[in-house]
Amino acid sequence: MHARQRGVTFIGWLFLLVPLALVCYSGIRLAPIYLNYMKVAKTLDQTVSELKASDPSVSVASIRNTLYRRFDIEEVQFPDVKDIQIRHDGSNWVLEAKYEDTAPLFANLSLLISFDKTSQSTS
Repeated sequence: MHARQRGVTFIGWLFLLVPLALVCYSGIRLAPIYLNYMKVAKTLDQTVSELKASDPSVSVASIRNTLYRRFDIEEVQFPDVKDIQIRHDGSNWVLEAKYEDTAPLFANLSLLISFDKTSQSTS
């Protein structure tokens, strides 16, 4: 009587491990981009929480200056402070960061990620 073989063959392991390795590698390449986004989101939220709509000294230039200093402390290289939209909406300030970032995967294949963070001050 022939003994029946059990288990996964080498080719079977390849079919299982190659997709898993691609997903893990993509996650490793995307992690710094998402960590940077979390820094940008935190900076926008902190800046907006400090704004007072009734304060006459608050201007777009002063908000940009605050963002510039916070980006410098957090070591945010992308997006630039100039890329942040700052507008006055009624009695509230709105800070909006819309940007795209790419993560090179291999050869000429890259992952494109779009971010859209909006923070609004409360009266």
